[in-house]
Amino acid sequence: MLVAKNLSKSYKELKALSNVNLSIKKGELYGMLGPNGAGKTTTISILSSLLKPDRGEIFYEDKSLYQNLSECKKLIGVVPQEIALYEDLTASENLNFWGTMYGIKGKKLQTKSDELLEFLGLTDRKNHKVKTYSGGMKRRINIAAALLHDPKIVFMDEPTVGIDPQSRNLIFEVIEELHSRGLTMIYTTHYMEEAERLCDRIGIIDEGKIIAEGTLDELKASSSIKEEIHLKYSNPQKNGLEKLSEKYKGQLLINKDHLILSSSQANAELPELIQLCSQSELLLDKIDIRSLSLESIFLELTGKSLRD
Repeated sequence: MLVAKNLSKSYKELKALSNVNLSIKKGELYGMLGPNGAGKTTTISILSSLLKPDRGEIFYEDKSLYQNLSECKKLIGVVPQEIALYEDLTASENLNFWGTMYGIKGKKLQTKSDELLEFLGLTDRKNHKVKTYSGGMKRRINIAAALLHDPKIVFMDEPTVGIDPQSRNLIFEVIEELHSRGLTMIYTTHYMEEAERLCDRIGIIDEGKIIAEGTLDELKASSSIKEEIHLKYSNPQKNGLEKLSEKYKGQLLINKDHLILSSSQANAELPELIQLCSQSELLLDKIDIRSLSLESIFLELTGKSLRD
């Protein structure tokens, strides 16, 4: 469906992308996972023809994007990270505007607009101005606008940023339904749970490079780390946490009230870890050994937390 070869892009001294290669199959939901600034939005912008690379080639259904620009654009739908709606127009008026931009008119546009509003659970608010909508409702209209022209491939650039858990779950259900219908999607995120829940394959991107790619099982199988020690603690001591971080550099995630240590021998490492926590005056409330997570794979590959 989509093949990208050696995509590179720089902004003056900043190298945003470096020789990125992608091959997306028809009907696949491909997740691009990485921290802010990793190159996800730049990749989406280039693949959707909004931005031109310094170097590289892109093919849709074996046709060169730049040699068949008008034809390829018809295949593409984009859900941008920023809300792309007119706040003083209603949902229906926004969809009518974007549909007209796609060349859809009259009864066909009205029917398609109504279908999408029903699909996204917004029929009862279709005549309300978008400025009265919650963040999650705006995100859903953003998705509807990208689907108006029945694209073959849709790019979703962090479509759940800044919304509440209930709205996120509604969007997940929409994406899962689109996937079941066979729509090809590329989904960027910096949330591990989204990639794990939604995606057939995951590409981990950091500093403009795809550093790992595969199904979740393939990524886990390729890792030298097999287990995680989860410690829930209280009475955090800054100096103690810093000592632990230095001791387990590249292995340890420190969150607000818990530690996650990636390990190939969790049972063997646990006694020393408990002793070090005691010396650091951390009060341990709960200890758990779990199988490998996507976040630990990312930490192993990059040496930093996804949200750094």
